[in-house]
Amino acid sequence: MPADVKTEPSLNRAASLEGAVFVCQSDADRVEAIDKAFDYRGDVTLQVRGETVEGYIFNRDAHVAPPRIEMFLKGSDEPRIIPYADIESIAFTGKDTANGKSWDAWVSKKAAERSAEAERLAAEAAERGHL
Repeated sequence: MPADVKTEPSLNRAASLEGAVFVCQSDADRVEAIDKAFDYRGDVTLQVRGETVEGYIFNRDAHVAPPRIEMFLKGSDEPRIIPYADIESIAFTGKDTANGKSWDAWVSKKAAERSAEAERLAAEAAERGHL
């Protein structure tokens, strides 16, 4: 995890980075924070060389010179390219839309739907006198 984490994600959302702020103190910290921000399914706020920008990171390219991210800024339809080296900190400020949408949650939801469907079909069959 990046060396200087100003705030931890809230304990009730342990799986989410929502609310965390990563201050990049080295290139390794920056790359790790950018990777986490890219995987995050919400808006982030970046401190970029004296400027604060907010939006959604939709692409990262560490294999070009210079490495960069692309993000849609809030209120703009045009993507912005930001070099890795310009990013001073990353705050996970937007709602994590993927939080709580794990495989286990999906399986539980589908099991409940199947159970309800089976009960409905059994009730219909009983009404027709087939059970």
